Amino acid sequence: MSEGYSGGDEAGTEAEDRLEPESEQDTGGHLRGLDREDVAKNSLDMAANQEWSDVGGSERPSEQLVRQSNQVPHSRGRMRRSPVECRPDIDTFTPGLLALYESLRPSEEHKSKQQQLVDSLAKSVSKEWPNAQLHLYGSSANSFGTSHSDVDVCLEMEIGTASTVEVLVRLADVLRADNFDNVEAITSARVPIVKMSDPGSGFSCDICINNLFAVANTKLLKDYAQIDQRLLQLAFLVKHWAKLRGVNETYRGTLSSYAYVLMCINFLQLREPKILPCLQAMEHTYTMTVDDTECAYFDELHQLQDFGAENKESIAELLWAFFDYWAFRHDYRRGVISVRTGSTISKQEKNWTTRVGNDRHLLCIEDPFETEHDLGRAVDRQTIRILKEEFERAAALLQYNNDPCVALFEPYDHEN
Repeated sequence: MSEGYSGGDEAGTEAEDRLEPESEQDTGGHLRGLDREDVAKNSLDMAANQEWSDVGGSERPSEQLVRQSNQVPHSRGRMRRSPVECRPDIDTFTPGLLALYESLRPSEEHKSKQQQLVDSLAKSVSKEWPNAQLHLYGSSANSFGTSHSDVDVCLEMEIGTASTVEVLVRLADVLRADNFDNVEAITSARVPIVKMSDPGSGFSCDICINNLFAVANTKLLKDYAQIDQRLLQLAFLVKHWAKLRGVNETYRGTLSSYAYVLMCINFLQLREPKILPCLQAMEHTYTMTVDDTECAYFDELHQLQDFGAENKESIAELLWAFFDYWAFRHDYRRGVISVRTGSTISKQEKNWTTRVGNDRHLLCIEDPFETEHDLGRAVDRQTIRILKEEFERAAALLQYNNDPCVALFEPYDHEN
């Protein structure tokens, strides 16, 4: 799923147990060069350490690599320390980063075809459920979608005595009758959906029923995006980097696009001077109640247009600072990033100090409305190491490389 959490990526919960070293199977084959003894040695302390020992194998320290003229590291390795401050010429890379950002944004044609799909879908749904409301959610609606983003739709409707699965099966029949392609009801998922594609627009679409947390999250992210353009710039670049570097795959123990967007929002909330406010800590001018949970925040955005004006940091400075923060400054042992509070809160406060089932709580990202949900729950002992190595590599490239706009986004070579 795209941004706007819609139910989760892992199976249910099990009895609480203490965090023990993960087995090799936890990585999905993502990490190489670590034997069982090495894995067992890297307990939760590893995530908080400022200095890590070398991995061994074929990996090389990233600091050594990026200091070599324009050489791009394909493998993963670690720096031992953070630079004290950002390089003085960092702003020379802003034009290149902004050009990349613009190239990632969806075109007007993309938006038009997306609307074409929504109109076609609304016409089909209204035949069977005339009172149903269609809500776009996720990256197709929250301003963070690229030209490659598909469409996620939530149908808000009264289903009476029928089950969600029964309604989805009926919806699939309706869509097939209206000549949509590749229609499939996936009823065993944690959030059951109908998948389909629209021959007219060429888009694929996932449709769920009454998943209103995702709708509320989508509006919240869209509203944050309108306060300061640097959020969109930062999030697009971070998401693009994560996809190319292979750390945007929750099924392999890394992070979702939604998680990266929340990380960017929280990062800008914590800058000094602040670039983004904490909307949920302000007067509530928008409220949606979902399953007895109040999703409420300040959405009078016209009052916030100059909120971050005092902070003059460029996108190049912010991108380096983002990676530097996650490589060297975030307290992985104790910290939970919280967009809800605009701060970092403690794992102890959330009772996220121990593993519960598949929720490992090694890198903790609180969902703004479903506050019991940790967006980093899939990260295990080996993939947290991968993530930190990638954060360190990115910070080092932006600090030392002669052409970081190219080197930073070099696709990770899984073969070497």
